[in-house]
This record gives sequence, structure tokens and C-alpha cells, in this order.
Amino acid sequence: MIVCRTIAELRTALIEGKSQLSGGNASVGLVPTMGYLHEGHASLMRKSAEENGLTVLSIFVNPLQFGPNEDFERYPRNEERDLALAEQNGIDIAFLPSVDVMYPTKPLTTVLVNQLTDRLCGASRPGHFDGVGTVVSKLFHLVQPDRAYFGMKDAQQVAVIQQMTDDLNFPVTIVPCPTLREPDGLALSSRNVYLTAEQRQQATVLSQSLDQAGEWVNEPEMNAEELVKRVTDKIQQAPLGEIDYVEWLRYPSLQPMDSTEPIRLESERYILALAVKFGSTRLIDNHLFGSSGGDYHV
Repeated sequence: MIVCRTIAELRTALIEGKSQLSGGNASVGLVPTMGYLHEGHASLMRKSAEENGLTVLSIFVNPLQFGPNEDFERYPRNEERDLALAEQNGIDIAFLPSVDVMYPTKPLTTVLVNQLTDRLCGASRPGHFDGVGTVVSKLFHLVQPDRAYFGMKDAQQVAVIQQMTDDLNFPVTIVPCPTLREPDGLALSSRNVYLTAEQRQQATVLSQSLDQAGEWVNEPEMNAEELVKRVTDKIQQAPLGEIDYVEWLRYPSLQPMDSTEPIRLESERYILALAVKFGSTRLIDNHLFGSSGGDYHV
């Protein structure tokens, strides 16, 4: 595995790596991350290694996607462990740029995806997805991958990046990958390390409420208003949790439906998305429902 810290090093490694590719396995995969890797990231790396002749992992805590009162400085980092995990899971090139490398001057150009960012985390974290779009577009330009791999735990991010890719004609296939979970159901997240033991125990209410929603949604004449109410009531049984949002939306458009209209899973695809804070730690989770593909709730 080659470790690159500058754009020049990355470009050299890509030229050398691509020169060794041949035949039907000549594609390049990209796994963009902010580091502090876990098994969820490892699953993305393995999938890319299986599907591509060359896989690039980026590790970059992107300041543009953090708000002024968010956890950029305390975001967990462990470079040595990350690199060991990357090498174990098929990474050929690890790109670990500094902020100065990625943004040598304050960027005057950003990538904004409208509408898809008006709800969920986009509403709660203004400017967050501008930062995501900007850094991912830079990585697409730098690496020029054939495929890019993203976890469905942040389903809004996947929808935003897919829209950006389509709108700007990036020649990249976006590959959504399943959410991985702890044995008790909690979605794997780098931020889980912030939770106290009691918060960690109560945080399982997110996956439990999604599982329960999977039963409720099949009740005759169930509508979005009632489903959101029941899920909200379920989450509020965890006294340490503070709900940011519980929303039922069409996916991937992230547009609402008439809240009193009966849900018809056979005709559309929907997402039930949650964000809940435990202390200063904000956790997200979701489940996709409907006929038009992809149950990524694992």
C-alpha cells in the first residue's frame, strides 16, 4: 500500500498504479472517509477491492462540512490504526492530505446541491452538504475513479452525491453500501466513541424504532403522520436522547408526501430518517422502504 500526503504524490501513485492495470480489471475505486475507520468502512474497502483493479482510500477530516459549534477539533483520529485497517482490506493507495494541501487558500468555489439539502441533516447543519459536495468533487477530480463507495447510514449524503454526479456529468458510478451494525443494532459510527456507557445503551433505541416502524408501516391505512408519531414516542422512551428529527420522505428526492395520505409501499420508495443527540453526540440512522429497490438496513 502506498501512502500519499500531497497531490503530487497521489498523482504519481495513480499513474504508476493505473499503468499496471490490464484486461477486465482496469477500473479504479475510491472510498472517501474522514478516518477513525471501523468495520463499516472496511466493508466499503473490501467491496471496492473486489470490483476494481486499483482502490484509493482518502482520509481527510474536512473542515468545510463542520459548523462553528461542531466537533471538528475533537473528531476522533487514529492514523496508525486506520492505515493498518486499510492495508488489511485491500487498499492500494491511501491519500491522507492535510487541510493546507486540500485548501491551500480559502476556497471561493463551493458545490451546492439545492432541494436535497433543505431537509434532515441539511436543515440541522447549514452548509454541511456544501462542504461535502466540495470535497467529494475535488476527490473525484484528483482520483478520477470509475466507482465511488458510500455507506447508506448517511442516505442523504448518498442522494446528494448522486445528484451532484449526475448534474456535473462526473464519469463515476456511485455505489451505495449497506449500513453495518453492532450486535445490538447500533449503526457503526466513528462518533460512537463519544457515548457514555448509559448513552450507548440507550442509543439502541434508534435501530429498535426503525425495526418497529417496519411492522407499523404495513398496517392498513398507515400514514406518515401516524408513523412519525409512533417512532417519536418510541425514541422518547430513552430519556437521554434528544430528537433532532424524525422524518418520512420520498427517496432519493427527499420530498415529503401528504402526511395523512395512506402509505403505499408498492408504488414508491421512501426513507424513514432519524437524528438523535445523546449529550453532545449526534447519531443518525435510517431505513429505506418501498418497491423500487434497495433495502440497505442491515
